[in-house]
Amino acid sequence: MSQFDPGPPEHLAALFDRVPDPPVKEDFWFDWGPIFYRGRLDGSARVLCVASDPGPTERIAGRSLIGNAGQRVQGMLSKIGLTRSYLCLNAWAYAVHPSRASTERGKLDEPDQMGWRNELYDAVATPDLQAIIAFGGMAQAAVDLWPGRPDVKVCRVPHPSSRDDAKLLDGWRAAVTQLRAIVTPDDDGEVNGPNYGAEFAETDYSPIPRRDLPFGAPAFLGDDAAVRAGPGRARNSVSRPSPDDGHTLIWTAPGDSGPPLP
Repeated sequence: MSQFDPGPPEHLAALFDRVPDPPVKEDFWFDWGPIFYRGRLDGSARVLCVASDPGPTERIAGRSLIGNAGQRVQGMLSKIGLTRSYLCLNAWAYAVHPSRASTERGKLDEPDQMGWRNELYDAVATPDLQAIIAFGGMAQAAVDLWPGRPDVKVCRVPHPSSRDDAKLLDGWRAAVTQLRAIVTPDDDGEVNGPNYGAEFAETDYSPIPRRDLPFGAPAFLGDDAAVRAGPGRARNSVSRPSPDDGHTLIWTAPGDSGPPLP
């Protein structure tokens, strides 16, 4: 536990506290509350990742892009040589019900929502920023609605949870090539490793670094390799059980004891 995320600085904590409620609460997992970020809030981020909204693993961690999708994003960051100089945000701080995503995408420009979101984006977009990666249509719409967006490369790629693997891999492969030419890698980063192949492999994932997680997080949080290697189609250690997904999460630790992973 020598590395951990101490939380946001005071001025950003105050901004997070002012997050507006969603336009239609029933379209979101509102009772679980908002999730705001993962990564560097100290101005050192060279890449800003914008995704759509948090999932159940993010609620456990209190940080964005932690589950299977986040571990895919971390793998992309590793391929462009970043081990720490990044920041992950979302278009929505609250988790969106997938069936309502297209409806809520049309509400990203509501004044309260857009004003707060753009204030946050403005607050973290420092001169060190070299590129923005917008994952999926929701994130791309949010970035398009950001008038203060800095004049840096914007890579528009499929969301990491896309079910079209071929389209995802084509988009991510091209983005890695572009970003390797733009982004300054971290001192301990590696930019000469393989790009994406014809299939998404386990080696294309990266565990979430301890420095991105709160103090005391268990070692397996942010590393779902054991889940993906297990039977069935599960990819995350946290799930929302039906029908009470609005008030219940199931979080299963890996190992020989306890029930099988969902």
